[in-house]
Amino acid sequence: GTLGGQPAKPAASMGNILHESFTDGAQLLLLGAMAVGLITGDGGKTAMQPFTGDLFKGMLSFFLLDMGLMAARNLPQIRGKSPVLIAYAVLGPMVHAGLALGLAFLLNLPAGDGALLMVLAASASYIAVPAVLRYALPEANPSLYFGLSLGVTFPLNLLFGIPIYTALAQALL
Repeated sequence: GTLGGQPAKPAASMGNILHESFTDGAQLLLLGAMAVGLITGDGGKTAMQPFTGDLFKGMLSFFLLDMGLMAARNLPQIRGKSPVLIAYAVLGPMVHAGLALGLAFLLNLPAGDGALLMVLAASASYIAVPAVLRYALPEANPSLYFGLSLGVTFPLNLLFGIPIYTALAQALL
């Protein structure tokens, strides 16, 4: 078959996607750091402070700047994409937050916990998934996973979603 006049590329297998998701360097570093922290306790924390303190914050800043630049580069490519995709980037988080509110109500969660559950349910994977997709599915269109998650969903959640979800949780839980 063809896709946009180009031969269709074979779909990545679920095994390849899971392998990339769990063996990506960032995921392994995170899991390894948590294991080392669990094993070494407070002594390990003190020894690792130079890496987990200022250096980490600096590297995180560079990483987030790179992700922001990637989103900015890919945002214009969203034009011409299916309106359904853009609608999902805007409306999907609200639906997910609504489902989380219902779950929080059923579980009798306090307002703060319910608001946090709503924010998490409404969020996209802003860091891990775009980074993994870049390598696991190189044929995937970055304008979709960078542009929509970081260029549409993230700012909407930050500016409007979090205050609305918090107010709803406080009013209804």
